[in-house]
Amino acid sequence: MEEKTIQIAGSITVDELSKALGLSVTELIGTLFKNGIVATINQRLDFETASIIIDELGLKNVKLERKNTSTRTSDFHRELSDKAVTRPPVVAVMGHVDHGKTTLLDTLLNKKTVDDEAGGITQHISAYQLQHNDRIITFLDTPGHEAFAAIRQHGAMLTDIVVIVVAADDGVKPQTVEAINFAKSANAKIIVAINKIDRDGADVNRTMADLSQHGLQPEEWGGDTIMVPISAKMNQNLDQLLDMILLTADIEELKADIEIPAEGLVIESHMETGKGSVVNLLVTGGELKTGEFIVAGPTYGKIRTMLDWKGKPKGKATPSTPVTITGFKELPSFGDRFIEAKDEKTARKMALLNAQAAANESADTNVTSTDLLRMMNVADNTKTFNVIVKGDVLGSVTSVVDSLRLIDTKGEITLNIVSTGVGDINENDVYMAAGENTVVYGFNVTVPINISKMAARDNVPIRTYKVIYELLDDAKHEMENLLDAEIVEEDQGELKVLGVFRTEKTSIIAGGEVLTGNVKPGYLVRIIRNKRFLGEAEVTSVQKEKIDAKELIAGETGGLALKTKSKIDLQINDRLVFFTRESKRRTL
Repeated sequence: MEEKTIQIAGSITVDELSKALGLSVTELIGTLFKNGIVATINQRLDFETASIIIDELGLKNVKLERKNTSTRTSDFHRELSDKAVTRPPVVAVMGHVDHGKTTLLDTLLNKKTVDDEAGGITQHISAYQLQHNDRIITFLDTPGHEAFAAIRQHGAMLTDIVVIVVAADDGVKPQTVEAINFAKSANAKIIVAINKIDRDGADVNRTMADLSQHGLQPEEWGGDTIMVPISAKMNQNLDQLLDMILLTADIEELKADIEIPAEGLVIESHMETGKGSVVNLLVTGGELKTGEFIVAGPTYGKIRTMLDWKGKPKGKATPSTPVTITGFKELPSFGDRFIEAKDEKTARKMALLNAQAAANESADTNVTSTDLLRMMNVADNTKTFNVIVKGDVLGSVTSVVDSLRLIDTKGEITLNIVSTGVGDINENDVYMAAGENTVVYGFNVTVPINISKMAARDNVPIRTYKVIYELLDDAKHEMENLLDAEIVEEDQGELKVLGVFRTEKTSIIAGGEVLTGNVKPGYLVRIIRNKRFLGEAEVTSVQKEKIDAKELIAGETGGLALKTKSKIDLQINDRLVFFTRESKRRTL
């Protein structure tokens, strides 16, 4: 088959990619949806996402190429000037939940972080720095739970090196494979930390063999992937792991320009009382200083305060440095690129242009992927589940919403996100939810007492959670309550009519022989004559030898009384098929 080359200059719309691949837009959107990306026709996909989707589609004859352009979005991998300087490596720590990612960082940084996370699961991107051999390494701790795929993917895109943590006693898991794919799509170097070697059942060689099945060949076996056996808990071989990170960084010759306007990416953002917008940034170029104006998406601000990852004041941040700043007029979005502006007038103009560009892109997007999937798969009698989502930070809100959309409703429930926002649940949330059968979900936020009273008065359910999978379980339960019950019928037995003693408008008394199964009061019965259905009735009593009995079983003869909705002319040799019918709650 002839190979097809598609050039992408920074990004490509879903519509453009579908045409280039010769696929229908609905097929491409469906594939994106299955991979956790809720996309619209005019939504832009970056090079890495397009690569992953083409792999998922199994299009071996399609090759993607980056098209060089001077207007390309700036990041760590921009074309550098001759004045570029060496910068610290940015390392993302990824892997399956409970394989020890956060414990590894705890030990490296000699601090506890997992205790601060609900349920012991990392739920935000956290950025740290440490020194090893007088050199700085920047670490990103990314969530391991499946619901945080959106955050985790951004983590990979920010990084030079991905340390994939795999438990030696558990092996490769789905999120391990996901982390490998993210790292490859981001063109990041991969180092594997084979953790928990101190445990019973740990098997380093078996873990290496598992990893080799996913394209990671250990150096010991002639491959090019560094694999370091460690015990994060026992602080074993961690210096060796750091040595390998710095060696990889040296080989990659990581550099960045500092004589350019400061730029980078928004890692996280939230509102704090008394501080306003609090935004975590990762600087990728230039030097970020307090007092400068910066723009991120449709918002801008002047940096009032800047703190390092330990919370200490910092006047200047160079490439590969994570900082927390205040001063944005509104919250920038998680994953937005930021850039320095020379003054407030320029910043305001840049933010306005960004807002207009976003509005123009969304104006043409009349059909979302959810709409398309509904048109393809969903009947007209679908029910709607309305939710409002509030979270402590934008990244959490994004992950909650994305995860809600991925709940498989079997095409019978339509998820309607009424509103999302950052901060505690407020009056406006209750107003929007009132009378609309809407559930308000709060993630890592609080509900003031006056808001709780207002919600109780207006019958608005508010549910707050600190662990995302508990929130998702609740939403799934709510959606299951909307499903129509399933009617289950189970055959119990069959009787041949040998005598009819009385037939009235709504009752029959007859006798016969039970051919199979049994007959009990309460059973329903279909009356069949020569394979033709005559009607339905209910067994009200059973007699054996003219005495009331609990049941008749196969081989026995006896009498029975039936209750009918209308008169049925029962005859000898008719067949009575007994069954039970019950309504069962359905699950997703």
